[in-house]
Amino acid sequence: MKTFLYFIRHAHSVYTPDELNRPLSERGKRDAERITDKLKKEKIEVVCSSPYRRAIQTVEGLVVDKDKEIILLDGLKERLLSTKPVEDFDSAICKVWKCPSFAFQGGESNLLAQKRGVSATFSLLNTYRGKRVAVGTHGNLMVLVLNHFDKRFDYDFWKNLEMPDVYRLTFDHERLVDVEKPVY
Repeated sequence: MKTFLYFIRHAHSVYTPDELNRPLSERGKRDAERITDKLKKEKIEVVCSSPYRRAIQTVEGLVVDKDKEIILLDGLKERLLSTKPVEDFDSAICKVWKCPSFAFQGGESNLLAQKRGVSATFSLLNTYRGKRVAVGTHGNLMVLVLNHFDKRFDYDFWKNLEMPDVYRLTFDHERLVDVEKPVY
């Protein structure tokens, strides 16, 4: 029995230091609507999301027509890079990808964030076996989860993600059999 997880990286957001409540920008709202229209043909049955506002806003259009709620999962939230602002974000991300066990002060290493994201993914697979599940999440965490199953999903792949971005993961029970970026 196949399960389809649609990992959806959130749309463009307005930067604020409040990670939990950072909203989508106007461009992000338009892009989220565009993605919602495209995903409607996929017959999504369940919608889950990171508890972060930008991820919720990106997938909320998928539940309006179905009169269902978004299931919030802490395991899908973005990785905490550091408790303090890093001087150079790009070099900081590069460093944690080069050394997966390294963590900045108060932050999560790639290994720790990946473990959390993979655990959430297996929970989704076991809870919604045979369903089509939209998963609102974040770029870094999404690629860390993909990397667990296939090492070609790495730092360079992350650098080329779009906002929003969608990848359909096909599982046979807990075995990943395909990753596809749907063409809309």
